Amino acid sequence: MTIFKKELRACLVSFLVWSAAVGGLMAMCVWMYPSFAGSMDEVSDLFAGMGGFSAAFGMDKLAFGSIMGFYGMECGNILGLGGAFFAALTGMSLLAGEEGGHTAEFLLTHPVSRGQAAAEKLAALAAMVLGLNLICFACGAGSILGIGEEAEWGNLMKYHGAQLLMQLEIGGICFGISSLLRRNGYGLAMGLAAVMYFLGLVINLDQGMAWLRFVTPYYYADAARIYAGEALAGPLAAGCLLGAAGAAWGLWRYGRKDIAA
Repeated sequence: MTIFKKELRACLVSFLVWSAAVGGLMAMCVWMYPSFAGSMDEVSDLFAGMGGFSAAFGMDKLAFGSIMGFYGMECGNILGLGGAFFAALTGMSLLAGEEGGHTAEFLLTHPVSRGQAAAEKLAALAAMVLGLNLICFACGAGSILGIGEEAEWGNLMKYHGAQLLMQLEIGGICFGISSLLRRNGYGLAMGLAAVMYFLGLVINLDQGMAWLRFVTPYYYADAARIYAGEALAGPLAAGCLLGAAGAAWGLWRYGRKDIAA
């Protein structure tokens, strides 16, 4: 597990910065909730009546005046975007970074196969995404308890579980794409995560685009749908399949590509 540990050390600063930023912003939002709680009912009614704008962000379904609705909207956007960007950037850098940083020739002189090297990098990606989500869950849930509110723990666990799967899916897809690159594709990673988010908004605005629910993980990771108990098994299975396919492609392709020095 030498490569696994090496990747964790190499990404430690990035992991800590992203975890602190995303988790800290989530905690800050929750701690602001009591200040606005008295006027939340009016705000919720206002948002619910804003037509397409409220539908795009699920505000017509969430009870924004409750702590769970507020959490799903405010903290959900922070975790949904921040976690996805972290997973995408990390996944995109793991394989392509060896060639872009001209360290591939050093790595491949060690007594490990390419398959093992790629598998340990993939395991490091999964560990970091899991770690970020555990920190964010602790910040969010701890803050809810800290302000004296009572959470719906079942829905909260489902929501954070869906966020974890979403980020693993995006990370797996970016990991597969990185096996095709010879240098870090950070712009491509950010763009992919942003497009996935945009497709989630498109589904909310136009029901004729509902087929996109099998493409973007933001559909099954949407707090409004999770809280409402909607059937998400199909999109969730499709998302897991896409993420696994991306990761499997990356493992296969990296073992067969010509590595540039």
